[in-house]
Amino acid sequence: MILEIIKSEGLAHNSYFIGSKGDAAVIDPRRDCDSYVNYSKKHDMKIKHIFETHRNEDYVIGSCELSKRVDASIYHGSCLDFSYGNYVKEGNTFHIGSVELGILETPGHTDESISLTLKDKDVSDDIYMVFTGDTLFAGEVGRTDIYGDAKIEGCAERLYDSLHQKILPLGDHVLVFPSHGSGSVCGKNIRESEFTTIGYEKKTNKMLLKTKKEFIKFKLNEKMVKPPYFKRMEEYNQKGAPILCRLPYLQPLNVAELKKNISDFQVVDVRMAASYAGGHIPQTLNIWKLGLTYFAGWMLDYEHPIVIIDEGNENINQIIRYLIRIGYNNIFGYLAGGFASWATNGEELETIDTWSVHKLNEAQNDESIFILDVREIGEWDNGHIEGAHHIYVGYLKNHLNKIPKDKNIIIYCDTGNRASIAASILKNNGYNKVTNVLGSIRAWKAAGYPLIK
Repeated sequence: MILEIIKSEGLAHNSYFIGSKGDAAVIDPRRDCDSYVNYSKKHDMKIKHIFETHRNEDYVIGSCELSKRVDASIYHGSCLDFSYGNYVKEGNTFHIGSVELGILETPGHTDESISLTLKDKDVSDDIYMVFTGDTLFAGEVGRTDIYGDAKIEGCAERLYDSLHQKILPLGDHVLVFPSHGSGSVCGKNIRESEFTTIGYEKKTNKMLLKTKKEFIKFKLNEKMVKPPYFKRMEEYNQKGAPILCRLPYLQPLNVAELKKNISDFQVVDVRMAASYAGGHIPQTLNIWKLGLTYFAGWMLDYEHPIVIIDEGNENINQIIRYLIRIGYNNIFGYLAGGFASWATNGEELETIDTWSVHKLNEAQNDESIFILDVREIGEWDNGHIEGAHHIYVGYLKNHLNKIPKDKNIIIYCDTGNRASIAASILKNNGYNKVTNVLGSIRAWKAAGYPLIK
């Protein structure tokens, strides 16, 4: 038996390739599915089955894409009306070589959520692993707000029952492989761990130590952001996303072409915050490369063509992958020669002021500044700088009326990357005095400055 873990950066998404004796299965594939095809060739295995643990909300599932390439059958839970694939029920089993995969219905995160148990029958009839999707993570459990506030209580109750009646009784020795790792929007406190065990989670996972009443109460009060692009992902993952067959081809645009047509494009500068602050093309949006898989879904629409600005374009292929994983089929081109070509051509540049945390500490009570915290509400509640105002970066475009134009807007987040997104939004909306606090809260804490709650 072999197990390969395929990680998707930015999304903190894990998918799995499982094989035995010439046959293979894939669990929760991503849209750019060449990794699974390559593993099948590497191990001389035919992919027979593709399983979806649930209708994913944060990325485009690659089941239809992969199935078209390898002619494998797709399976998912029966409590949602999918337009493709086959339904599975509790107790169904599938065999690939000596491996037996069993279906557990584990609703709560979504109604159709399933988990898959694994037995290596050449070794034992005992369950060896369980693939839990968004039901159980390392140190965390799935979110229960997908269907809206009115249904959180019912989802929380079902999730608790799935955990305590289906997952935990499998045995302390069983290895747990979830669909997400640390940094995913699908769980607030997921640990940085590729896998865990049921026994370890029973001892360390605070959510599993709660009574049912405590669990439901916690979920009712849990505050998590729900990006607008989730709706597009849910639609794609229920009806089937457009088949790509290959990565999109991006047009290399010279400076004159970009300058002439820039108003027709969504132009995204993927450099880091300090580079963007030092000089950037006017009317561009800054989202650092690794932030694309999450924040593009807040900031970009699915209709207007996207053009990428990078330092030297070494990362264009990876950037394409980041964007197609969250459903962007409108990626048009990139600036040939990278940002340097714009600068050396003598074109207009804009800059963003930067401050250290020491300068912010000195100016904290200055009435000419407006301190803006663009982190999530949970981060704000855990501690923020005195005098700051809170607007999450994802909501900023719709709350510009709350930000004065006659003051210097001093922006911070956790490190400065989200603050740079906010700074670019403000610049593009006529705010001339905008400052990014590089290092942000991490630097503030490291300097020993106080936070309030």
